[in-house]
Formats: sequence, C-alpha cells, structure tokens
Amino acid sequence: MLIVDDAVVVRKALTDALSRDPALEVVGTASNGRLALTKFTQLRPDIILLDIEMPEMNGLETVPEIRKLDRRVPIIMFSTRTERGAEATLEALSRGATDYVTKPSNTDIESTFHRISDELIPKIKAFCHVPAAAVPAPVSPLVSMRKPLLQTRKAPTAATRVHLVAIGVSTGGPEALAKVLPALPANFPVPVVIAQHMPPIFTSLLASRLSAKSSLPVRECRAGEPLLPGCVWIAPGDYHMVVNDESGVVRLRVHQGPRENFCRPSVDVLFRSVAHIYGAKTLAVILTGMGQDGFKGCEELVAAGARVIVQDEATSVVWGMPGFVARAGLAEKILPLDQIGPEIVRRVAGQAMQVHAT
Repeated sequence: MLIVDDAVVVRKALTDALSRDPALEVVGTASNGRLALTKFTQLRPDIILLDIEMPEMNGLETVPEIRKLDRRVPIIMFSTRTERGAEATLEALSRGATDYVTKPSNTDIESTFHRISDELIPKIKAFCHVPAAAVPAPVSPLVSMRKPLLQTRKAPTAATRVHLVAIGVSTGGPEALAKVLPALPANFPVPVVIAQHMPPIFTSLLASRLSAKSSLPVRECRAGEPLLPGCVWIAPGDYHMVVNDESGVVRLRVHQGPRENFCRPSVDVLFRSVAHIYGAKTLAVILTGMGQDGFKGCEELVAAGARVIVQDEATSVVWGMPGFVARAGLAEKILPLDQIGPEIVRRVAGQAMQVHAT
C-alpha cells in the first residue's frame, strides 16, 4: 500500500494500524499528490490510499494522473462526512477512484483503529484479492444442490408485468448507477427504488448528480412520498427505506431499525418490503458491492415469483453482492454493466404509465 495524506499523524496511525495485519504492507507514504506520483512509479504498490485535501496537488487532481499511469490499481479516497467532503468524494469516483472510506469525526486514536479494522482493511483485501476467511456461498433452498455453479434461473413462461424496479448496490455503486439510470427513458412506466450503501449527506448529493445525468428525476427518499411511475428514489444514508401499502396507495417509509449485514440502508430490508407489496410484479437488480446484502431479499422475491438480474464479475468493482445471488442460482440473467440498463428497459417496454401494486 501507498498512503498519501498531508497529516503526519494520519500517515502514522494508518501505517501502524495496517501493519498489524500480516497480509498487508505499507511500502511508502507521501504528503501530497505530486510526491505520490513519483513514489507510485518507483514502488508500484498494489493499492493507493489517497486523501482529498492536500497542498501542491490534491486528491482530485491526483486521481486522473494515476489513471494515466495505471488504469486498474485500486484507489481508496479518504473523505470527511461533510457536504464538501461528500461532493469531493463523488467527484473523485467519477474521475476514476475505486472507493472511499470516511474519516472518524474526532481525533481519538482508538476510534481511528476501529474504523480502519472494520471498514478499510476488508476493502483493501477485497480489491487486492487477498484471501480472507472462507465464506461458503449460500445455496438457496429454491435451487437444487445439483445445479452447476452460476446456473441462472429460468424465466417464467408467462412473465408478470413489472410494476417496480428495485436496485441494490454498494461498492462501486455511484459509477454503476451513473451508467444504468441514464439508459432509462423519460417515459419509463414504473417507479425505481434504490438501496445504495452510503452515509448521510452522500446519498442526497448522489441523487442530485444522477438526476443531472438522467432523463428521470432522481431524489433521496422522503418519508410518506407515494411511488409514482418514472421516478427514482434513493434510500437516505443511515436509514432503512421500505415500501408500504396505505389504503391502496404505496408510499415510501424510512426507519432506523437495526443494521442488517452491517448496513443501514440495507438492501435486504428494502427487498423484503418490496416482496410483500409487489411480489411477482418486481424486477430486482443487484449491482457491484461487497458482502451479501440483498441475498436474503432476493430469496424472498424469487419465492414470490419476482425476477432478478445481477451484474457480472468482470464489470463489478467487487463481485460480492451479485456473486452471492448468482452462485445461489437466484438470478435469471448475469449481465455486464452496459447491458443492464437496456435489459431493464426491455423488461418493462410497452407498459402503461399508470401502474399500482394490487
């Protein structure tokens, strides 16, 4: 790893914490982007940890310069949980950064170590394909144990009309959504709900950025809003988002129930509510992301007759979430990212503009 941060105390804390893991080695540090570029060519690290605000050359300026030297090396940005930090992080992702971690809001060293061990180290190992403790791929009880790995589920012979598109996504999500949502036309006839693993502030800014790129309005969910065709809602950071039938009108609700799969918002929480209200009338999509959030939700959706498509491994930043669903045989299709938007459009093409769950 190459650590790039202008604060000496941060560089030391990160080096000490990361070096405790025998699988990881810090090969160099730098105090700004210009020095980082020189050290990158000398050391050729497997991954770069990059601060945003630095003198001489900041993180936003450094990302595209690194990409000129190496298109694939993972770059993890350090971000603050402020509007300015969130905006800069999303811009860094659009310029080629792989992912981000948020810095603790205080200077407590113990808090810093916990954040590093809980969030940063798993990402480093995932991006660099460092073997971790074996986690067996779940096999859905809906799928025969004899089926070969990655066999897709057959589509029903008489497909039910899609009344809702539900998307679950995590690591690599902002750029994945920036490719999928613009493919949906302005007359898209059903609502779209999204659970993207992100903290507060980040989700509202992400919605604004995606809305500017899309024909459909994209916004962060507000509790009580009715689901309408041709609109896209993103779960707010640190809140679970669910759909709820209230006297025949489906509305969005949010709550701060326990985290699921260490996440809030959680894809499983959203998908369970969708399975209860929309059932077979749902098209579920699992995009790039670490972990297995969304797997149990997809099980419930498939049991209700819904259809699931997932992003393929080659185009995923991390093939955790879609991989679990694919290996369990719950997906009808496993597609590269550039085909997912057109596939969604194909599935709902020709449907009336006014659709409601019944």
